[in-house]
Amino acid sequence: MTKPSLGSTMRLVRPAPNVLGFYDGRIDGVRIWSDEPNWLDDGAYTLGICTYAIVDGSQALVYDTHISLTHARFIRRTLEDMGVTSIRVVLSHWHDDHIAGNEVFEDCEIIANRLTASALERGRAEIEGGSPPIKPLVPPNRLFENSLSLTVGAIHVELRQVEIHSHDGTVLLMPDAGLLLAGDTLEDSITYVSEPERLAEHLIDLGRMAGWQFDRILPNHGSLQAIEAGGYDRSFITATEAYVRKLLSCRQDPDLAKQDLKTFGADMFATTAVEYFAPYEPVHRQNVEAVIAAKRR
Repeated sequence: MTKPSLGSTMRLVRPAPNVLGFYDGRIDGVRIWSDEPNWLDDGAYTLGICTYAIVDGSQALVYDTHISLTHARFIRRTLEDMGVTSIRVVLSHWHDDHIAGNEVFEDCEIIANRLTASALERGRAEIEGGSPPIKPLVPPNRLFENSLSLTVGAIHVELRQVEIHSHDGTVLLMPDAGLLLAGDTLEDSITYVSEPERLAEHLIDLGRMAGWQFDRILPNHGSLQAIEAGGYDRSFITATEAYVRKLLSCRQDPDLAKQDLKTFGADMFATTAVEYFAPYEPVHRQNVEAVIAAKRR
């Protein structure tokens, strides 16, 4: 495996007016931390990860701080070079690949919902001792519940709390632009199941999210080409719902549970809402095992 230096493969994209995307990974045969299993390569870089900043004049709102301090410094430097003097941060949820750069923004307002703050505090020892470690873990310093309205310059932004992928999700809606920054609630090729015992609840909130008004979706994990071209359409939600329902069916259907992702998701990939990406095969296998194990508990 090739191992370039941390941050050297970052790509800056502009998927929508006033929105910057900081994309890294999804490069064939490349890992940037270790050949051994680790959250940075296996949960983020190999699959591709993009965090975002909304910018208007001298103000910016950063949605997740990326996978390392190096990446976060790149984000901050890019914004400051554009003339930004006021930065706030929103955390989409508590997982490592979304909060690893928090220290770079510790002098800024870091916003999260209360469940994210609690999850980070509970997981502090594991996060700070992980591979790679995130130490010190810088927690959020402004908390909200359910929803929060903000402005970035003249741009109206709404934070909405959802239980999809993790119990503490926060998505960011730009109503005037018809744009949803989805964090890990939607993922291309497939959702990464981190809380299998809550999948039924995740389906409820996917349905709730589908009722909101927006046209385009920018996920944190997805195709560089799709993100660069302005994101995904609303069929992304339908595809995710279909995958989750089929996953739940694996508890009663052993043959379905044995299928590889390409076979399991054939109908979903045929719609072109999402694309088959081979590194998601082990994610799918892990998802199936987790869902079946959750039934036994």
